[in-house]
Amino acid sequence: MKLDFQTYKNKVRGCFLGKNIGGTLGTPFEGSRGIVDIDYYTHDISKGVLPNDDLDLQLVWLAAAQRYGRALNADILAEYWLGYVVGDWSEYGAAKNNMRAGFPVGLANRYKNIHKDSCGCFIRSEVWACLAPGRPEIAVKYAYEDGVIDHADDGLWGEIFVAALESAAFMETDIRKLIDIALSYIPEDSYLTLGIKTAIDSYDKGLTWKEAYKKIMQTVPCGFGLDLGRYSSEPDPEIPEGTLGFDAPANISIAIMSILYSEGDFSKAICISTGCCEDADCTTGAVGAILGIMYGPECIDEKWLVPIGDEIKTVAIDCSKKLPDGDYVPQTVTELTERIAKLMPTFVQEYFNPEDGTVEMSDEPYDVRRRLSFYYTRTNRERFELRNRGIKKENSLMEAVIIPVDGIGICEGEEKCVEFHFETMLSHHQWITVKADFPEEWDCILRECSVPIYETKEHSRFAQINVKFTPRELRKGRYDVPVEIGSVGRLEKIHTSLVFMVE
Repeated sequence: MKLDFQTYKNKVRGCFLGKNIGGTLGTPFEGSRGIVDIDYYTHDISKGVLPNDDLDLQLVWLAAAQRYGRALNADILAEYWLGYVVGDWSEYGAAKNNMRAGFPVGLANRYKNIHKDSCGCFIRSEVWACLAPGRPEIAVKYAYEDGVIDHADDGLWGEIFVAALESAAFMETDIRKLIDIALSYIPEDSYLTLGIKTAIDSYDKGLTWKEAYKKIMQTVPCGFGLDLGRYSSEPDPEIPEGTLGFDAPANISIAIMSILYSEGDFSKAICISTGCCEDADCTTGAVGAILGIMYGPECIDEKWLVPIGDEIKTVAIDCSKKLPDGDYVPQTVTELTERIAKLMPTFVQEYFNPEDGTVEMSDEPYDVRRRLSFYYTRTNRERFELRNRGIKKENSLMEAVIIPVDGIGICEGEEKCVEFHFETMLSHHQWITVKADFPEEWDCILRECSVPIYETKEHSRFAQINVKFTPRELRKGRYDVPVEIGSVGRLEKIHTSLVFMVE
């Protein structure tokens, strides 16, 4: 199954129009508790679209993705976060304060962060889905690198779930299949899974959407709708207050419930989601984005589009600065769509056909929970240590691996050499393995090799590999070469990319 480029761009535009509409409709009800019936915007529509961090945070991620391509990781995103995100509230503030105090990524997301399970990272998942259309296995990789900056556990699973669903929505319009695909990427025993299954069960049993909302709130109680002490209707004594900060399971489940009950009707879906209040701008923004990808902007009634137009307004990022790629943040959905579409082939290059502009959709089986088992099976501190965040762990491969990540200039037929230098805690009698997936047409003697680890008099251990290659048949301006690093006899791996720019 293939996705043609124009259909892809249309779906990306539908995604962010839906995101803008949903965020604008839901914002007046954010932080309220209760049920309301609405059928249109309730803010002063003469002001147009409302600003929303759900969308503008992704503009910063786009700039990082444009600069680093597939080499993008949590450390890079954290630098952009500290430099360009001005929001200091809730989990944003906790993570930023921790990083400023010296906590590295992988620990800053948890320390004194009561909002680690909140909604702040699933709301910024669309950029990863749109950069990896129909390839959820790629989208969730970057969703993890994003979410781990300021979220953990169910908050982090929330972004992974939504990114997988949105990516798969480029190839599938059956919401039940999409839910199954996305659930296959998160732990089966998570509260998020429990909440989503409650939404499905309520729909299958014929409950009304208001009854389904109540079931969800009883199963995975949250405290978001109590933040501001506002009630949109009389308090229901059968709905518990929930723990402040534990918000993602309930709110994502509300979004899924809204799509199920809407049966594909965009207007009905965003009105149900907003009518549930809680984190209404986040849930409704996600609903609008998902349906916009599934059906394109054609599913959006003009009554939603006319008042807000194509404009993007920001609230949580510093737009006074130029981002490192030299561009200001996109000002319109049209510009955002164009920039994402130009970058997308970099992230799915092995599945992108430059001759006809099509993307090969994923046909993997989605009935196994194996995608992120590397992280699921370890404690947070073990995850942190294995991801090379500066804590020394005896006999670990993941220690100070130096690989060029900025663009390396290349020319047709000109020999180049890349140096891989390792400082490691592995035993000196072990071997480092490196596998570089250079394009087949390039001349390269060592695509896969192993070298021994040496120990110096100072008892430091190191290894070095020099890989020579000659680029051939250069047809594009940028090449990202996947690299896998391991050691003989051990299971853990490092995956990264070399970035080459044609001069």
